[in-house]
Amino acid sequence: MAVSTKTKRRVLVVDDDQRILRFARLKLLASGYDVITAMTGQAALTMIESHEPDMMVLDLKMPGMGGIDVLKILRTSSALPVIVVSAATDLAEEVVRLGANAFLPKPFSPDELLRRIESILAG
Repeated sequence: MAVSTKTKRRVLVVDDDQRILRFARLKLLASGYDVITAMTGQAALTMIESHEPDMMVLDLKMPGMGGIDVLKILRTSSALPVIVVSAATDLAEEVVRLGANAFLPKPFSPDELLRRIESILAG
C-alpha cells in the first residue's frame, strides 16, 4: 500500500552495508516513503536532528558508534520509532528493553521490513 504524497513519511535507514541501504531505499521509495540513509551511528544522530524522520531502521554492528549506543542516546530525548535490524539475534531482547519498537533479524525481506514500518507508523 503506497503512502499518499500528502502524508509522505520519512524513514532513516542506517546500515554500513551499501546493499542493504540500496534495497531498503528502493523498496521504501517504491512504496511512497521519503528515504534518507546513513552509514554510521554518528551520521544517524545528525540526520535525525537535521531531517526529522518519522521512523528509523537501525543496524547494530557498525564501525565506530554502533546501534545500541545510537539507541541509548536517542532515547534520552526522543520517542522516534526504531526498528533494529541485525544478525545478532541474541541482542533482540536487550534492544527492545532499551526502547526499540521492533527487532528484525538479518537477513530479512524488503516486504517484511515494509510491513513492520507500516504497522508501527499506523500506531
